[in-house]
Amino acid sequence: MISLNNRTKIKKKKIRVGRGIGSGKGKTSGRGVKGQKSRSGVSIKSFEGGQMPLYRRLPKRGFNPIEKKNIAILNLDKIQSFIDKKNVKTSEILNSNLLKKLKLIGKRSSKLKILGSGKIKDKINIEADLASKSAINKLEKIGGSIQIKK
Repeated sequence: MISLNNRTKIKKKKIRVGRGIGSGKGKTSGRGVKGQKSRSGVSIKSFEGGQMPLYRRLPKRGFNPIEKKNIAILNLDKIQSFIDKKNVKTSEILNSNLLKKLKLIGKRSSKLKILGSGKIKDKINIEADLASKSAINKLEKIGGSIQIKK
């Protein structure tokens, strides 16, 4: 049984360093003698004794999102050139899977965006994730259609 007199103290007094030799933490205040660490304003937070520090061993990664969305961009004139070269038939629906199969866009691209620069003569049905207003207008003008996936 613990009596009230010899209980462990709950409120411990903070050791005040640099308050005379008799305190046990006087003179050098527990910092040892000489050297960079004994001085005030020490700045060796990531110093590893001359070894290449961790922050320099790791690759730089700022402003490059890790999960970057790869969007394949196709202009209408490019689609027309595919039709002229007979890579793409006007009867089938033009989508990202077909373009990947024909190796007209990269296999890493996750989305397909249709932009409206250039002219398109042939009527074609396109299935894309994104499309510009001008591309939609030009396709509808010649009788083609564009379906935007949600």
